[in-house]
Formats: sequence, C-alpha cells, structure tokens
Amino acid sequence: MASETPAPGACYDFRSISEAQTRRFGAALARVLCPGDVVCLNGRLGAGKTRLVQAIAAARGNDSQPVTSPTFTLIHEYVGEVDLFHVDAYRMRDSDEFLELGGEEILSAGGICLIEWASRIEDVLPRDVLQVTIAVLGKSERQISVSAATKKAAARIEQLRQIRDGAGTTSDAGDAE
Repeated sequence: MASETPAPGACYDFRSISEAQTRRFGAALARVLCPGDVVCLNGRLGAGKTRLVQAIAAARGNDSQPVTSPTFTLIHEYVGEVDLFHVDAYRMRDSDEFLELGGEEILSAGGICLIEWASRIEDVLPRDVLQVTIAVLGKSERQISVSAATKKAAARIEQLRQIRDGAGTTSDAGDAE
C-alpha cells in the first residue's frame, strides 16, 4: 500500500515565539489534514498540545463548543464538516483501554484524530501518522516539530511547508505576546 511506504527523514520544524504564532501554525496544519488522518501530539505537560488542538478545531470550523483537554473524559468529539476526535491517552492504562472506549471506531470514522500522549497507545495506531512534538523553550516560546514515517504523511508535511513558507512568516517575527 502506497501510504505505508517509508519516507525517512520527513520533518518540518517551526519555532513559535507567541501563542498567536502557535495558533497560526495550528491553522496551517488544519489546512493539510484530511479525513482519516491521525496526529500524535507529544510534549510535556503544559507544552501546548491542547492549544494546538484548539487552533486546529477553530480553523476547521469545529469550535462551536469549547475545546478543552480530555484528560479525565479521555475522548472529546467536535462535530463539523469533518469531525475531530481529541484523545488524551495520558490516563489510559494501555491500548486495550483505548480500544474498549471505541478506539477502533474512532480511527475508522473518517474524521481527524488528534491524540495527546499517543505513545501510550501507539501499538494500535496506524503507521501512517503525523508526529507533532512541542518543546518548551520559554514562557511563550515553543519548538514545534512535525515528522512522518510514510509517504502519505510526508506529503502532509510538504503541504504544510508550502503553506508556511508561502505565508511569509516574516509577519510572525514581531508577533510576541
């Protein structure tokens, strides 16, 4: 299957110096996501994983209800033209719990699945995922890295690169909050 063909080294890095820049990055990422895509969100507590989901939901028109961390509910669904599933695997025992909560149905529902702490359930996730890692550099400063292991996911990164590079990120430069 073409979507499972390895694409070693597919990566895009973005340095954000403000929440506004991070929101714009999330909006750009939202533009390249397609139904069925799975995005693994990595980063320490407070890194901005939920903020990124909020930006994606707003850009996709799925923000009619408040986008909050599903830390205790584990899964939130945001209905829109393409449904968003926001999963927080931090408190899940293992991938079996994810499956018991309807994980297979979520992954095959044709929506976009955004998973915080995805490493806890990675054994049941498709290989064709985007990995987004957010590193905290300062109070509002973040290093956001997007990587892929397959050609299909790498194509999303190339689209993101074109959007971000075409956006003239110089307008972001003076945007500190």
